[in-house]
Amino acid sequence: MRPSPLFKPIAALGTTQTLAWASSYYLPAMLAAPMAADLGLSTTLVFAAFSTALLVSAVVGPWAGRAIDLRGGRSLLMGTNLLFALGLGALASVQGPLTLFAAWLLIGVAMGSGLYEAAFATLVRLYGSESRRAITGITLIAGLASTVGWPLSALMESHLGWRGACLGWAVLHLVIGLPLNAMLPTPTSPDRVPIAAPVSLTEPSQEAHRPTPPALTSILLAFTFAATWFISTAMATHLPRLLNASGVSLAIAVGIGALIGPAQVVARVLEFGLLRRIHPLLSARLAALAHPVGATILWTLGAPGAAAFALLHGAGNGILTIAKGTLPLVLFGPLGYGVRQGWLMVPSRLAQASAPLLFGLAIDRWGTGAIGLSAAIGVSAFVALMLLRTHRA
Repeated sequence: MRPSPLFKPIAALGTTQTLAWASSYYLPAMLAAPMAADLGLSTTLVFAAFSTALLVSAVVGPWAGRAIDLRGGRSLLMGTNLLFALGLGALASVQGPLTLFAAWLLIGVAMGSGLYEAAFATLVRLYGSESRRAITGITLIAGLASTVGWPLSALMESHLGWRGACLGWAVLHLVIGLPLNAMLPTPTSPDRVPIAAPVSLTEPSQEAHRPTPPALTSILLAFTFAATWFISTAMATHLPRLLNASGVSLAIAVGIGALIGPAQVVARVLEFGLLRRIHPLLSARLAALAHPVGATILWTLGAPGAAAFALLHGAGNGILTIAKGTLPLVLFGPLGYGVRQGWLMVPSRLAQASAPLLFGLAIDRWGTGAIGLSAAIGVSAFVALMLLRTHRA
């Protein structure tokens, strides 16, 4: 049986996205403490530098999306591998706060043009409205980024130190990420996905009926994405500490945190198979409830409910990550997808940037009660999704 023509792009992008997320978004959770101790800085300052990278990525995102709309994503993604390698190499050589922030600024540029939004836009530029399964496919692979990234960062740090771990990730971008992104096809037809003048977020599409007004659709999507990214980033940076506050030992908390990756993958397998006939808006609504339900279990049961919470959070986050790629495609169509996606994700990047600090302060003040904050944000995302209406949903 001949493999699907989507197999190679999905495998390549899935692998490079795993590498990109593991070496940026999931890096501080393992390296912030040894980095701060070695440099004589507070971990809060290290996370502040990471938050700065997320702010930079918000600025870069719309530009990167527009570039992909015009020329495809192959060259841009190859460039981000070089930027990631340069930024991680700079991070390995920092000596104080100024060089720390400068290194994370470089990584922030790479994140803004090399994470999921750029990969989704690359697929839509290649395959148009038929991209849903491909988007699901790459998130299916990259859902293991934390499961791979956290242990590998910890392993490299224990043997090579935190500087050696940063250099190790830089080398992986050059020897794995760069060749795989170079394998991606380039758009053969410039009009497969028509590129018009700069696209407004409220521009109507003829491909999808939207009873919800376009401007309100954009606002609700942007809010939903921001809310769910706040939760995802808060859990990525503070989950072991949150579980520790609920009575779970730190070692077991790290093990429970590792369940999130497999839970994401299982949920995405369901999306790839059983749920692919369901409108993505419906699956997103169900997924938005997963974190609040899990939070209620953790709040009620304490330590015995920790594993259930991790599994529910992971499953919901897994499908919501796909929704960030598929909902704009279904609701607006492929025209100008990249730049629209870039603008829709600006509030998300701002939410990501604030999440490590704000949720850390919430844990300092309320302990395990901080889970109530993330649960309330999750419920608000569900309400926003309920306000979106399409006939097919």
